[in-house]
Amino acid sequence: MAEKTQRIGIFDSGLGGTTVLKEMIKSLPNEDYIYYGDNGNFPYGSGKTKNELQKLTERILDFFVKNNCKLVIVACNTASTAAIDYLREKFSLPIIGIVEAGVKIASKNTKNKNIAVISTKFTAESHGYKNKAKMLDSELNVKEIACIEFAQMIESGWDTFDNRKELLNKYLSEIPKNTDTLVLGCTHYPLIRKDIEKNIKIKVVDPAVEIVERATQTLSSLNLLNDKKEKGKIIFFVTGETYHFKPTAEKFLEKEIEIYRIPK
Repeated sequence: MAEKTQRIGIFDSGLGGTTVLKEMIKSLPNEDYIYYGDNGNFPYGSGKTKNELQKLTERILDFFVKNNCKLVIVACNTASTAAIDYLREKFSLPIIGIVEAGVKIASKNTKNKNIAVISTKFTAESHGYKNKAKMLDSELNVKEIACIEFAQMIESGWDTFDNRKELLNKYLSEIPKNTDTLVLGCTHYPLIRKDIEKNIKIKVVDPAVEIVERATQTLSSLNLLNDKKEKGKIIFFVTGETYHFKPTAEKFLEKEIEIYRIPK
């Protein structure tokens, strides 16, 4: 049986999920977190099959269960698209997927029901958002745009790429004119949100905000919110390099992190 003092597990293919972690820390600062960055198997969004992604994420869930987690957040749109139902069948602990959260926050913000989603190739080609929208808000019209290079560029250092503005303009120009809401459908993209917002005049929404609400509601309904007074502890595990990951995560989170490398 789960206890209040157990941890919250958050995972992503790399750095992107730190955008979700940051929102979680803001709202639930007394919780203990494990962040799993599977950067040794990055990228998830291109070159991997649905079956491969399910097996990778199953291994991560096993890791969270062994490390005493009470709830897991799939902070990766690609993994959420490929594996959320598979993981829920395999594991009994609550699992929150970011694609569902993205559809919910878009539905709350759009005035005319026309939304666009920028994402990885896998999420777009699998129609992760369109399919989830049919289940959660069938009135939504969803345009999915695959920004093939973005996750890799952000993971490696967005500002080091001279062609970033050109690529940004290329993909954002695909947004239909009647769109009033853009979903950042990859957790890496909030890291370049300012650059995105400079190029468009429509509402930009981050599913991480909705994730926090859903996680809080879930823990509260199960009486699992940690009620300790002191701030929680965060431990990072990565399957790839730490030399770039650590300083980038620390800069974004504005704090030093405890990080360990584990086999991929």
